[in-house]
Amino acid sequence: RYGRWTPPGPAAGATSLLVPVSRAFPDSEDLLGEALLALSRSSTPAAREILVSLAVPSDEIRWARDVPAGPGDTASWTAEEQLRAAARRMLLAGALATRARAGYFGARHRRTAATALENVLVGTAPGGRRLTAFVPVTTGRPLALTLHQALYAAREAVDYRRATGGMEAFDAAVAAGVSHELTEALVALVRGTQGAGIAVDWAPAAGVPEGCGALAEPVEFSPGDLPALREAAARYLRAEPSVPVRITGTVVRMRRSGPRGTGTVRLRVLAGAEVPHVRITLDEEAYRIAGHAHLVGLPVRVLGRLESRGGFRRLTGACEIAPVQVDDAERDRLLKAVQEHVEVAAFFEETCGGDGDGESAEDDDAG
Repeated sequence: RYGRWTPPGPAAGATSLLVPVSRAFPDSEDLLGEALLALSRSSTPAAREILVSLAVPSDEIRWARDVPAGPGDTASWTAEEQLRAAARRMLLAGALATRARAGYFGARHRRTAATALENVLVGTAPGGRRLTAFVPVTTGRPLALTLHQALYAAREAVDYRRATGGMEAFDAAVAAGVSHELTEALVALVRGTQGAGIAVDWAPAAGVPEGCGALAEPVEFSPGDLPALREAAARYLRAEPSVPVRITGTVVRMRRSGPRGTGTVRLRVLAGAEVPHVRITLDEEAYRIAGHAHLVGLPVRVLGRLESRGGFRRLTGACEIAPVQVDDAERDRLLKAVQEHVEVAAFFEETCGGDGDGESAEDDDAG
């Protein structure tokens, strides 16, 4: 009729809960209430994780790192920060792969991927050794499943590289969600450790996804895997092709070195590409068209290639630029949005030697 729960690890002797195996017994509700109260008062990480799982049915992604211990089994004060940063990069890589498959995303899909992580809950990372993320099943199951599959594909690709010297498995692994962003996250996770593992525990209430085991073993990576992971990250970065696009956007900044000639325009993208902003070098006539469109509050449409170099933030070969007609209400909304992003004086900044590339990549991602 009853089971007994004790937390794993050193705290096993400090807490012990009597739990009914079924709600059919008369005292099951009382026992469950007492167990929840005891869990809320417990300081063990396992107790907190159970409470979070009960509050929000979630798939759990667990990271574990073998961090060299210092005096008295202490760890570097930066270890927790490093683990959290690597875990977030990995979750972001998984979220990107749910949007599309690519060897390198750059600035593409960043905004929607970041939005997908807003409901993910993350526990503490004591000593930088262990961390758990709780991914709500209702909104995050595709993320957990994609990351699970991508990690296994990355592990197999590393094994193939180390056994044969070939990188073909990494090329095939893109279809499973492996990317430059994921391999970089794995490097960040493993670097400075004696090894690391990632496991996905499926929410019991939602069941196990088709094709996955109920008790999946952690996917483990060691320092010996770092050369293959770094090589794959660089390979993905080099190999990703530029993309032909037709972008519609509003002009938010214009620069050129003098009163005439070519200039650089920065567009806030409205349609045509999954990036927040792009920079375009335009000839004198196209620059004039962009400036006029801005002054009358109209977006422009332009054809070109979104370059992978630099993270898909630059449009090259721009042609056929033209203003896009919108109704008065939409034009007023666009004007207001532009004014909120940039001061009016910055639009026609005429600085000698300026090419419009003063903003950092982080500015683009944040936009």
